[in-house]
Amino acid sequence: MTANQTPDLSSPGNLLIGDAVPLDAAATANEKSGLSVLGRAVRTGQARLGIALLATVGLLIVFGRLFAGYAPDAIVGQPLESPSGKYPLGTDILGRDVLSRLLYGGLSLSWMAILAAGLGVFLGCLVGLTAAYRGGAVDTLLMRAMDVLLSFPEIIFVLLFVSMLGRSTLLTAVLVGVAFVPGVSRVMRGAALPVVGSEYVLWARANGLPPRHILIREVLPGVTSPLMVETGMRLVWAVAAMASLNYLGFGIAPPAADWGLMVGENQDGLPVAPLPVLAPIVLILMMALGGNLIAESVARTVGRTEGKS
Repeated sequence: MTANQTPDLSSPGNLLIGDAVPLDAAATANEKSGLSVLGRAVRTGQARLGIALLATVGLLIVFGRLFAGYAPDAIVGQPLESPSGKYPLGTDILGRDVLSRLLYGGLSLSWMAILAAGLGVFLGCLVGLTAAYRGGAVDTLLMRAMDVLLSFPEIIFVLLFVSMLGRSTLLTAVLVGVAFVPGVSRVMRGAALPVVGSEYVLWARANGLPPRHILIREVLPGVTSPLMVETGMRLVWAVAAMASLNYLGFGIAPPAADWGLMVGENQDGLPVAPLPVLAPIVLILMMALGGNLIAESVARTVGRTEGKS
């Protein structure tokens, strides 16, 4: 811009930071930075292993039931039969085919974990960005409320409300998501504070842009990297939490097929027939390990990027 030119302030996209880029251009640069971090992360060997594990479990969840030989709740043999040509993984403690229940059992755990992680990250991001942007009394009030929720262990928090409201798969997933909100909000608030104080956000506030526009178009793209890391970690924790709650009987109800529920149902027969317990545990570990490898790879890439900047 020359000395004789006047910036056009009629459009938010034309707001300039001195002689720098427009606000929307700055947001786009932040967004591309987050995507480039993800791109570099998935090219690492660790992330590729994680993707391979998740892809294997995902294919089993989506297409496995097409190859199940029996209905998941059908009693087809004697309890705790050893593996055979008819029952490749044997039968469970009630005489149901373990392989068929295994092929059916991942869908419930998957959608509950995805819903819990997605809800927790969405609400936590909303609370954290709002606290960082508003500051003052709003920031203090929101963070103290999060501290109160954070004082409850996640599993205890979920069990408390399930015992009062009754068992429901949707309710359990929602409660796990709500339990994630305090942790996510604190991380996102910390990540958003430097962005909220940046020049292009201050310009946007000074020129009267709506807060929703600033948060979505200017602040959110600046925290995409920590947001991706947090999403990956919460998904891993959601898998573990949902499997644990199903194991305890506070999620999926029998006789439905679920990997966590299978472990709880067959633990008494573990010395006689270990496969009904070990097979679902292996798949749960593959899902959690795959997500953890990807999240850790993204976190390391973010750390190296910030170290160079």
